Amino acid sequence: MKELTIDYVLRATWQAVARMYNEEAKGFGSTMAVGFTLLSIDPKKGTPSTALGPKMGMEATSLSRILKRMEEMGLILRKPNPNDGRGVLIHLTEFGLEKRNDSKNAVLNFNDTIKANVSSEKLDNFFEVMETINRLVVEKNIHIKDSTTN
Repeated sequence: MKELTIDYVLRATWQAVARMYNEEAKGFGSTMAVGFTLLSIDPKKGTPSTALGPKMGMEATSLSRILKRMEEMGLILRKPNPNDGRGVLIHLTEFGLEKRNDSKNAVLNFNDTIKANVSSEKLDNFFEVMETINRLVVEKNIHIKDSTTN
């Protein structure tokens, strides 16, 4: 059945990609989650901490742990948001900018490798299918049938 289900292919592929990125990040003393967070922070203006979770599709508690670790590693600084007295902006340190570039290069290398091995037509189809799946899920247009009623 595994070769017949779309969710199996999505999950298995994402797990393989995540393992690959974590292996790569380990060489830099980091994790894929830290790299993804670095890429989600505006390198010039910083990013409000409250905007990071939704931007990354991550729960606040998980993001808080990652940000705490990143602060301990010297990758980020938290500064008061001048536009919102209660808010905090996450800024990259010089070290954070270096590690952001490492993460960016890893993502670009992955993309270049895929593009070198998959035709642009197939990639266009892939993105179209992924957008459709995402839209259906976000709009809650996936209806799971109760298996007891079949």
